[in-house]
Amino acid sequence: MPHSKLQPGVVIDGFTVGDCVHSGGMATLWSVTRPDIDRPILMKVPRVSEGEDPAAIVSFEMEQMILPKLSGPHVPACFGTGDFATQAYVVIEQIPGETLYKRLPELPLPYEEARSLVARIATALADLHRQHVIHHDIKPSSIMFRPTGEAVLIDYGLSCHKHLPDLLQEEFRLPYGTAPYMAPERMMGTRSDPRSDLFSLGVLLYFFTTGVRPFGETETLRGMRRRLWRDPYPPRQLKPDYPPWLQEIVLRCLEIEPVWRYPTAAQLAFDLGHPDQVKLTARSEKVKRDPITTVWRRRFNRGLVQPEQKSDVALQIASSPIVAVAIDTSEGGEELNGALRVTAQRILATLPAARLACVNVLKLGRLTIDRTLDEEGNNKHIDRMVALKHWATPLKLDASRLTVHVLEAVDPAAAIIEFAEVNQVDHIIIGARRDSVLRSLLGSVSAKVAAEAGCTVTVVRTRHATREADDEDDDVPAKVVSGG
Repeated sequence: MPHSKLQPGVVIDGFTVGDCVHSGGMATLWSVTRPDIDRPILMKVPRVSEGEDPAAIVSFEMEQMILPKLSGPHVPACFGTGDFATQAYVVIEQIPGETLYKRLPELPLPYEEARSLVARIATALADLHRQHVIHHDIKPSSIMFRPTGEAVLIDYGLSCHKHLPDLLQEEFRLPYGTAPYMAPERMMGTRSDPRSDLFSLGVLLYFFTTGVRPFGETETLRGMRRRLWRDPYPPRQLKPDYPPWLQEIVLRCLEIEPVWRYPTAAQLAFDLGHPDQVKLTARSEKVKRDPITTVWRRRFNRGLVQPEQKSDVALQIASSPIVAVAIDTSEGGEELNGALRVTAQRILATLPAARLACVNVLKLGRLTIDRTLDEEGNNKHIDRMVALKHWATPLKLDASRLTVHVLEAVDPAAAIIEFAEVNQVDHIIIGARRDSVLRSLLGSVSAKVAAEAGCTVTVVRTRHATREADDEDDDVPAKVVSGG
């Protein structure tokens, strides 16, 4: 394996090397240019001299394999890789700005700022997991933000991809990662569970809201193994004003057993986006760590945290979707709402980890002055939230799986589509209404949602729909499933 002899002016595979912008323990970063690329790019080159850690070389190989397969706003674009036989490198987009590590002197951050920050990171993680990748090194120095606000995850040397060999798992027995952020199951050799990234994100959220890392700075393997049985101090013990909803989220992310954490990053992002609807449990009230009897029982009777075979990340995500059902709370829609409930029940019956968001749109007038109270003096918004909860009652869902949302918009279809996009909804269930001349002229809400939503859409009709309903929805049949 040849030594790297990079210097300004050298041309490698069409890339002209500029200045060295960073020199780290495992790699160096060089600014490079290529005539056909009109944005700032960097060449990452591993340290391959005698005596370097072999794991660092394997880690770089993993990054070379994974980065070209990723796309979207939450990852750096990749423009090329080089073979170890000549010159090993990976060329990536240069994200402007600094990593989140630069904000450590500001900690703790205000709760609302930290919530918004971590919600964007959770959204980025959800996108990464959908691309079959588990990051395994979520920490402040691995996170950047685009000028447009999206979180960008960098450094994929410790990651694993469902469709690629996991070289770190195959060649090394010790777990690799950043000790304070490493999930308990990683101590047992498990690298195939995307909920490990949620644990790391929980550590980050704890740290950014309290100024203290939940498990300290322990770097020894023995010290890290303690988190297999020892829970952290509840944030409310450190900060009495800590919001109960935030502690609920943090401690759920930091559960020792992966099964008790959020099933997906998208569901975590959903709760961070709707803190007023977070279901509070005993976690939110804790002011002390678990009693020593519980700790000892975990230590000598560990049942769930065991090494496991490589799992299917996509299957786990598919089994834990966010489903949104659009409900019309006005009078005369009982039959259609009943059909929507039956459809939702059938879908949820096969997906025990799914979340259901019940949505209603309070339509605003384009030219009129909208009032929050109806003719009887009742608050329209609250009345509709109560109606949504009443609609969902027969489903008998656990409160942690159900939220209700009343949106205010001039265009109901656009509001539903935007809600689905912002909240990473996987499936929309919506009813097709009938007997409206205006709807037949302008196009129905259900038809627009089915045509434009970026997710699966199921359109439900009642059996007694008339021919007029068929006309209003053009060619939309009784049930439409469209993949976005």
